[in-house]
Amino acid sequence: MLKLNILVTLLILGIFPSCNSSSSTNPSLNDDVLGLIVFKADIKDPNGKLSSWNEDDDTPCNWFGILCNPRSNSVSELNLDGLSLTGKLGRGLLQLQSLRKLSLSKNNFTGSISPALVRLSNLRTLDLSDNSFSGELPSDFFRQCGPLRTINLANNKFSGQIPHSLSSCVGLSVLNLSDNQFSGSLPSAIWGLHALRSLDLSFNQLTGEIPLGIDGLYNLRTINLSRNRLTGPIPNDIGGCSLLKSIDFSRNLLSGNLPITLLNLSFVGNFNMGENSFEGQIPEWIGGMRGLENLDLSANNFTGVLPTSMGKLRSLKVLNMSMNSLSGSIPESMADCATLQVIDFRQNMLSGDLPQWIFKVALQEILLSENKIGGALDDSLAWAEEVSYQSLQALDLSHNVLTGTIPSTLGAFTNLQYLNLSTNALIGAIPRNVGELKALNVLDLSRNQLNGTIPSEIGKVSSLQELVLEKNLIAGNIPISIGNCSSLSVLMLSHNSLKGPIPVAVAKLADLQIVDLSFNELSGAMPKQLENLQHLLSFNISHNNLQGELPGGFFNTISPSSVLNNPSLCGSATKRSCATVLPKPIVLNPDSTGDPSSSSSLPPTFTHKKNLLSISSLIAIGAAAVIVIGVIAITVLNLRVRASTSRSAAALAFSNGDVYSNSSSTDANSGKLVIFSGEPEFSTGTHALLNKDCELGRGGFGAVYRTVLQNGRPVAIKKLTVSSLVKSQDDFEREVKKLGKIRHDNLVTLEGYYWTPSLQLLIYEFVSGGSLHKHLHEGGDGNFLTWNERFNIIVGIAKGLSHLHQLNVIHYNLKSSNILIDGLGEAKVGDFGLARLLPMLDRYILSSKIQSALGYMAPEFACRTVKITEKCDVYGFGVLVLEVLTGKRPVEYMEDDVVVLCDMVRSALEEGKVEECVDERLKGEFPADEAIPVMKLGLICTSQVPSNRPEMREVVNILELIRCPSEGQDE
Repeated sequence: MLKLNILVTLLILGIFPSCNSSSSTNPSLNDDVLGLIVFKADIKDPNGKLSSWNEDDDTPCNWFGILCNPRSNSVSELNLDGLSLTGKLGRGLLQLQSLRKLSLSKNNFTGSISPALVRLSNLRTLDLSDNSFSGELPSDFFRQCGPLRTINLANNKFSGQIPHSLSSCVGLSVLNLSDNQFSGSLPSAIWGLHALRSLDLSFNQLTGEIPLGIDGLYNLRTINLSRNRLTGPIPNDIGGCSLLKSIDFSRNLLSGNLPITLLNLSFVGNFNMGENSFEGQIPEWIGGMRGLENLDLSANNFTGVLPTSMGKLRSLKVLNMSMNSLSGSIPESMADCATLQVIDFRQNMLSGDLPQWIFKVALQEILLSENKIGGALDDSLAWAEEVSYQSLQALDLSHNVLTGTIPSTLGAFTNLQYLNLSTNALIGAIPRNVGELKALNVLDLSRNQLNGTIPSEIGKVSSLQELVLEKNLIAGNIPISIGNCSSLSVLMLSHNSLKGPIPVAVAKLADLQIVDLSFNELSGAMPKQLENLQHLLSFNISHNNLQGELPGGFFNTISPSSVLNNPSLCGSATKRSCATVLPKPIVLNPDSTGDPSSSSSLPPTFTHKKNLLSISSLIAIGAAAVIVIGVIAITVLNLRVRASTSRSAAALAFSNGDVYSNSSSTDANSGKLVIFSGEPEFSTGTHALLNKDCELGRGGFGAVYRTVLQNGRPVAIKKLTVSSLVKSQDDFEREVKKLGKIRHDNLVTLEGYYWTPSLQLLIYEFVSGGSLHKHLHEGGDGNFLTWNERFNIIVGIAKGLSHLHQLNVIHYNLKSSNILIDGLGEAKVGDFGLARLLPMLDRYILSSKIQSALGYMAPEFACRTVKITEKCDVYGFGVLVLEVLTGKRPVEYMEDDVVVLCDMVRSALEEGKVEECVDERLKGEFPADEAIPVMKLGLICTSQVPSNRPEMREVVNILELIRCPSEGQDE
């Protein structure tokens, strides 16, 4: 306690003993112990990892996370990564004068960092990544950082400009400032760091051109400037960085041509310039970059034919040229690229026949969709070799002009996971050996001219998650074997000539979410077992000959448009009541004597009492018995629920926002609750999660309930339904904390979370006005929105999305039910970033979770290897704009057609009738000079080509100009 008292005194006086004077103050007082105890006093340690830190110890060398120099016995390393520590960095660490490595990554430290920390005379490594540090770095922050070799401040919230004093870090080898909010121009001072080997400034808001002088980094191995707003050309002197192995300038606004000096970079293996505005032809000299393994020039403005010199890239593994304007055919010389694994030429203007060589090499992914490639598929597959059979995992030839049949040799590709041949001119039947594709997750053969039947062998593909065969000429029955595809979540068979009943086996597909059987000739009754499907989002059976009563469950709330034109179908959604079937009445024979040979069917023991029990008495007794049994059953269930609720509530104990089990039990009900504001706990405990009356709605990621804190403030709780898919607790909490830092007037605030391995809850602010979907499509005139309200809602959504994109957060799941309206009529975007809670942004998982956003999804979402960018959000925003202006849903099923909102408005615009698309409830009470430009903006945002869509910050500016054009002109 003596040491602690001395320490407190020193703190009060604002001084610390220097490393040379500790003995004069107190012989037993250790500077390192003092510094670390002061550091510990400023932070919270929820997991008790620092419990071994004791101020009464003479040395900290045996403490957790501490490494000492064996000669001097002083602290040389402090490593506390991933311990969920919170708080601010105080001055205690400044006492560690011998410290060479400080690593505090993957915690939740906040506030700013002191420049004095960087100036510790022996510090070589500073790693503060994956925290919540914020603020600007002073201009002289790095003024005395000469000894530092590694600086890692990635994934924080630092803002402002990168200090020019960085030039003082002459010995720096690694600089990582990625995933922050740094802005301004790229400081040329960085080019003077001649010892630098790795530079990462990605995921920031840097602007301006890349300055000349980059050749000063002659020791540089990797450079990453991706996801900024850099403009202009690549500097010609980049060829001076002759040791470079990886260059990533993707997702900027760079333009011009690729400089020929890139030829000097003979060691470059990764070269990524995707999603910029480069133009011109792919240069012939690119074949001279012999070390290339990954070449990404996607989403630019390249034109012309592919150079034959690409065949010289013998080390190339991944080639991505998608979303350009390339023409001509794929050069045969690329057959010499023996190590090639992935080719991606989607969304170009390539023509010619499908190259034969692509089935001769060990390609894993062949992505050629949305081109003009023709020829017969069976001709090309005839050249396939064994190496291709074993390697190929994804084949996307959709939206081309392929002809002929689907060859049976396709069944030899036993590792194929994704097969999309949709929107071609293929004919014939689906090969029966499709059942050999045991690894297949997605099969899309839609929009062709296929005939025959669905082969029963499809049931052998147990891994199948999406089966899309719509808009063909397929006849026959839906095979019963489809019930063996236990992973199936999407089943699209519409617009064919299918007959017979819906198999009962479909009810076995527990993961089904989207089903479309419309526009066929199906008949018979719908299996009642379908009501047991728990994850259904859409089930369209319109335009068939089905009959009888709709099943219960999901079908009690199904949209009427999904059951249209089934004349013999009944149920609430069809607006036709089903005929009541009454049981046959009980008839007692008064003359019966109980003789078995008599006409009475009653047992003797019952008929002997005919004089005592009338028919009405028997009915009353039977009814009473049923009621008694029902009451007993309900009572038992209530007792069980209350017991479960009590156990759940008893398992939780709250303390300043953290919650732990009251005991050492590892019961699944115990867990950890964090409320970021530190407000009181819930007043209703887990009751709201068990009370159906508190449910606000359901979506692809879970159900939402309303409850209140003890202070009376309401909150919304999302109970996630992805328990089997979410990340580990550490990853889950890290992602949620990132989302919890996001604050904006037009975003729904995430206020906390709850975690157990089997249950995850997200706690949001409660928005009282309901969803935009409700205001547009439900409740009649009571929820009518005026023109000004609609315009303000559109602006609010745009501002919210723009803020998310500035923070490099993609929403993934835009739709009107995820836009909430507060009491003042302001729009708040909710459910953003939830896909980040999944283990990886896997196409299959993502698509199954956001299929509820049908109609809002950008076309590039349909491709397995697509890079999901902010432009997908822009597309969804464009659909929302059209939905708000027209009052119509993104996709509406009419009696004999399906109307896509974007197509309808685009056609009206071409015919000069766009004003007729505005919601008729506005009755002409809207300014055409605002409505029409906003409608056009919505169409631009829904462009099929992502690069043609504006950024959300540009959308905000455009909307402000539309509302105040004179102000925009004055500026």
